[in-house]
Amino acid sequence: MICAIMQPTYNPWLGYFDMIDKVDIFVFLDDVQLAKRSWQVRNRIKGANGEIWLTIPIKKTAKRDEIRIKDALPNYEQNWTDKHLKTIEHNYKKAKYFNEVFPFIENHFSKKAESLAEFNSQLIMDIAKKIGTSTVFKYSSQLNVEGNKDVKLVNICKKLDTEEYLSPQGSAVYINQHHKGGEFVTNNIDLYYHDYEHPVYKQLYGEFLPYMGILDLLMNEGFEKSLEIIQAGRKENIHYLNF
Repeated sequence: MICAIMQPTYNPWLGYFDMIDKVDIFVFLDDVQLAKRSWQVRNRIKGANGEIWLTIPIKKTAKRDEIRIKDALPNYEQNWTDKHLKTIEHNYKKAKYFNEVFPFIENHFSKKAESLAEFNSQLIMDIAKKIGTSTVFKYSSQLNVEGNKDVKLVNICKKLDTEEYLSPQGSAVYINQHHKGGEFVTNNIDLYYHDYEHPVYKQLYGEFLPYMGILDLLMNEGFEKSLEIIQAGRKENIHYLNF
């Protein structure tokens, strides 16, 4: 059994979904601090003049460094759902699969989830199911584990009885802080790093622009083709000893 643990991102890029498809269990790390201007509250779509940022405003219920992702409340008073939908519609109404994908997105936005974690994770799970993944999803807040950084990640793996962990490469900074492989090696959990090369697909507005959110792929290529395209960028996981 292999798992990955990631914060629930808004409209994640293709590599995020490749990680989901590669593991048996994917855990939303929702009980950690919400960082300002993070991928949890903002991401990109493509417009005629390049990338366009879509940002979810968060209610100021406490100081930002005291708000956990699961407790962050989207500020619907700013009418951001309508604004995002109008921006998406304006920039993708000529996309081949707009009529297939836009009602799906519109339905999700209309539900007005109570928390940021719920909004992001449900969108991710709905898309993952729609494109054909079979991964099991969990929330770290429901697993009742303690610890910071790689200690917490290891405790989640142990709670789920997973023998392997797939990590984004950026996490190596803190995993290897004291020794290579960190707490994973100490606890006999085999550590791998995700490797991904962004695939090229049909896209509106001229030259291909990589690293857009998943909505760009869905609008241009449709649900049926998306997983195959995501997998086209797949590379072999890198064992921590070779990283």
